[in-house]
Amino acid sequence: MPEIFKNQIIKLLKHSDYEPLKLAQLAKTLDVGSEDYQEFKDAFNELRQAGHVVVGARNLVSLPALAGQIVGTFRANPKGFGFIIPLEPNSHGDLFIPPDSTASAMSGDVVIAKVKRKGKRGGEMRYTGEIIEVLERARNRFVGTLAKHPEAWLVQPDGKSFLDPISVDDVGAKGAREKDKVVVEILSYPTEKYLARGVIVEVLGKAGRYDTEIKSIIHQYHLPGQFDADCLEQARRAATRFNPEKPGIRQDITDKVIITIDPPDAKDFDDAISIEKDKRGNMVLGVHIADVSHFVTEDSPLDTEAKARGNSAYLPGKTIPMLPEILSNGVCSLQPDQKRFAKSAYITYDRQGNILSRSFANSILCSKQRLTYLQADRILKGHTKGAGPEVIELLKDMETLSRAIEQRRRKNGMLHLDLPETELVFDKSGRVVDAHPADDSYPHTIIEMFMVEANDSVASLFDRLNIPFMRRIHPEPDAMSMKNLARLVKAFGFTLPRNPGRKVIQDLLAAVKGADNSFAVNLAVLRSFEKAQYAPLHIGHYALASTHYCHFTSPIRRYADLIVHRALERHLQNESPLKEQEQNLVQVGKHITFTEQRAEDAERELTTVLTLQMLSKKIGEQLDCVVSGLTGFGVFVQCRKFGIEGLIRMDALGPDHWKYNEKTQCIAGERSGRSIRMGQAIKVRIVSVNVPARQLDVSPVELLAKEPKQQRKSKARKKQVKKKRKKRKK
Repeated sequence: MPEIFKNQIIKLLKHSDYEPLKLAQLAKTLDVGSEDYQEFKDAFNELRQAGHVVVGARNLVSLPALAGQIVGTFRANPKGFGFIIPLEPNSHGDLFIPPDSTASAMSGDVVIAKVKRKGKRGGEMRYTGEIIEVLERARNRFVGTLAKHPEAWLVQPDGKSFLDPISVDDVGAKGAREKDKVVVEILSYPTEKYLARGVIVEVLGKAGRYDTEIKSIIHQYHLPGQFDADCLEQARRAATRFNPEKPGIRQDITDKVIITIDPPDAKDFDDAISIEKDKRGNMVLGVHIADVSHFVTEDSPLDTEAKARGNSAYLPGKTIPMLPEILSNGVCSLQPDQKRFAKSAYITYDRQGNILSRSFANSILCSKQRLTYLQADRILKGHTKGAGPEVIELLKDMETLSRAIEQRRRKNGMLHLDLPETELVFDKSGRVVDAHPADDSYPHTIIEMFMVEANDSVASLFDRLNIPFMRRIHPEPDAMSMKNLARLVKAFGFTLPRNPGRKVIQDLLAAVKGADNSFAVNLAVLRSFEKAQYAPLHIGHYALASTHYCHFTSPIRRYADLIVHRALERHLQNESPLKEQEQNLVQVGKHITFTEQRAEDAERELTTVLTLQMLSKKIGEQLDCVVSGLTGFGVFVQCRKFGIEGLIRMDALGPDHWKYNEKTQCIAGERSGRSIRMGQAIKVRIVSVNVPARQLDVSPVELLAKEPKQQRKSKARKKQVKKKRKKRKK
């Protein structure tokens, strides 16, 4: 708990709207209860002793002032300047670094900068910095496209982390050709006068090809490659020794009606569902999860590799699994008509979806049918051809129970964000040729509800028994984030109270459902939340309104679930919990939170690259968009069909002087009075695509402002004069 309070205090003090408060006021703002105040105070005192916070005049709390030197992470801007994000928070925030003071630093480098005062403006001291030393390079290898220039061979790095080209020598050593995607290792870093120099260490293939772009993303994000021999051998042994006819002490449920529902391209089926009724007519939900812990023993080579990977990475058209496929797609997968080992959670409900009891067991099952979400949806809508009567009955019971659970959880405050997902359409060569909205039929919600209930049930068991375990935590949003959210939605005509509860946010999301501003509001709500993470800290899951929560239902693809399975196994075997591992859970939690985010970032970037490649062949075509962001340099718009974001630069809005008003969340033209707001629907035309920079430039199909009459007349006169001159020359 102290770490949570420390994070909350620092985050609040770093906020641009924060005004110094006394400690008691700080606790009130963070909604700290009287029973937790002493722990909050202890956390504050630890921050103060470490110099992370200071208490000034009238006992007001703030961050320390900017010192003569700071250490932080450098972030470069395409225009040459950059910012340093301090490792230790201060009252000034990020430090501006002018173009002539960046030294040889590149984005992501940890640097030391000398702080310079630039005088006061608006009563506040202004600072700039000069980088005097690079302490740690973020990376020394980059992926980019090779190009021939008159004076040298250059590699233009992909993405936004390194903006300038890298000069390379001896291109022929690796057989690289122009327009190849290559991996380049830095030999000398850039200076004010010279570009960085490097050497090509690997040729990935011709830029723009699907296989090449996949390799590029894997290199950029340091995603894992093939499993080593020890891991593969262990997986083969485990698969060979699997004997479903000798299950040991397991509950035999092979005669039960059990099904799986997954996407059409899924191969690792790690969850299956059954529903029965007890003597009183109550529904008993069975959530059966592949027993991966039976095959992957702790501290074995395969366990060490799975922990390092953290999770499977799902890229468009490719999966990088956490476990070898002989397990993930083989003996662990709950394939139809195959006996498989599982860990089963049984949850009994009344007719309102309230939980009456829970129990857990090791089991052996045999899935009766594998359905896709669309197949399940068709059956629920009456298209039952090919489905047996027992499967049809099970699906109907699943829908009935899911709706009761969903209603109960929403009543308790569960939040559901409506942020549409897009599925890419590939041709045979691997190129994206189209996109369409992802399927969101109700069977998705059925499985989601059941998985959430099983996760909640396991976490509740561990908390009742006081067993330390890996939780999935989602902290409550802080007061400043809620204040920002209230300011943004005010521009849409909604008023939020000072401390909006879940019910208020539910009502807000319901009010914008189906409207043009739905995406903008849902995105604003998402950005006001903390990111969910893995940790043994007992703070619950805010968005799910769960006091106890962990991940239990996907051990084939998430290491967190495998940890939870092992804890459950110790409980089922009446073994004592390993309490000494609690500190280890903290470190592992940080690592698998990182690998999860890395996989999401890689998936997002590859999706962007493939979509931009497609759009590069559609210059001049129109897109239906909605305004998703406003800045001082332009308008960000989200394409409804392709899900990608584009930029309308200020000068593309029309002939006017456009200014961004953060308070009213709009950009307005001073002369025309026309404005553009968040959530506004807008048709745009594709102007340019820069795939290496991940950039899409668009312009409105209809300009927001027209030239003043006087200017139009003046231009018309000039045209007439030019015509007359041409005639005279003839």
